[in-house]
Amino acid sequence: MKKIRVLVIDDSAFNRKAIREMLSQAPDIEVAGMAGNGEEGLRQLRKLKPDLVTLDLEMPGMDGFTFLRIVMNQSPLPILVVSSRREAESVFQALELGAVDFLPKPTRTISPELYNVKNELIRKIRAARDFRLEGIRERPLPVPRPAAPRPVAPPHRPEPEVGGLRLVVIGASTGGPAAISQILATLRPGLPIGIAITQHMPPGFTKAFAERLDRFSAYPIKEAGDGDPLLPQQGYISPGGKNLYLDRRGKNLVLKLSSRGREKYLPSVDMLFESASEAAGRNCLGVVLTGMGNDGKDGVIRIKQKGGTVIAQSEESSVVFGMPREAIATGKVDRVLSTEMIPRYISTWAKTGELE
Repeated sequence: MKKIRVLVIDDSAFNRKAIREMLSQAPDIEVAGMAGNGEEGLRQLRKLKPDLVTLDLEMPGMDGFTFLRIVMNQSPLPILVVSSRREAESVFQALELGAVDFLPKPTRTISPELYNVKNELIRKIRAARDFRLEGIRERPLPVPRPAAPRPVAPPHRPEPEVGGLRLVVIGASTGGPAAISQILATLRPGLPIGIAITQHMPPGFTKAFAERLDRFSAYPIKEAGDGDPLLPQQGYISPGGKNLYLDRRGKNLVLKLSSRGREKYLPSVDMLFESASEAAGRNCLGVVLTGMGNDGKDGVIRIKQKGGTVIAQSEESSVVFGMPREAIATGKVDRVLSTEMIPRYISTWAKTGELE
């Protein structure tokens, strides 16, 4: 198999050396070159023509954001952001500009702890073979919602009964943050739905992700808390490193969090989907978005067994078609739609209980 040629861009000589040493242990990956800032990175990019770039965001001279804008406008290729947790907000901006994924540095200072991310770094770079740049080029950037206040549920509002609330559950991995942002930014306001989202993401980033989604969405979005009631016209994000599932409290639904489960993913789309199917039955709509692997496949089957509805993202609009492909292979998906079309179908289902 042809080696994946990687350009490493980071202003820290220690980090460049560490990333090169980690990647040298993978027989199918080759470090084609290294650069200390965006200007040097552009020169190396044009000279070496790598298959993928690992990119730090905070660098002297030309920073990672400027580099991203230039590359994605001129000669797009997969870019993996390697960034510290304190830059969570910056990471999501980079994903919206076209980066395909990110990897958190374990520490913000020069430290041997950087080597702890070796396996995850190699896994994400190997996934580049399946990246679809068309899914990156075509996605529009979300527009912040108008300044007018949205209706917010008062604290004393009774929890809605299970039978009276339609539930939309969304699962995604690689490429998911941009797809979720686009869907929530264009979803019609005022729909009688509750929204629960599982995005594969490490701890320390999901709170910032929820806050960023909240600025674009017509619905309030928050990181889910253990025991939160599932309210209509409210969205909840699984915290990184925890599974989000739904539980009954009498006739009502509450959100529960767990750090354990049989699933290999944490958070797990399957766990969210399966618990939602048990809780909401035919009033559950599952949406499987871009991502590697097969998380969500079992959950799709369970949703359909309980009378619910399933949408999968189309290959053309996905960054990685792995999760949607596995969902479609079950034969249980009702519609395969582009990211642009999904909000319209959610709106129709929310009003009628059926897709167009």
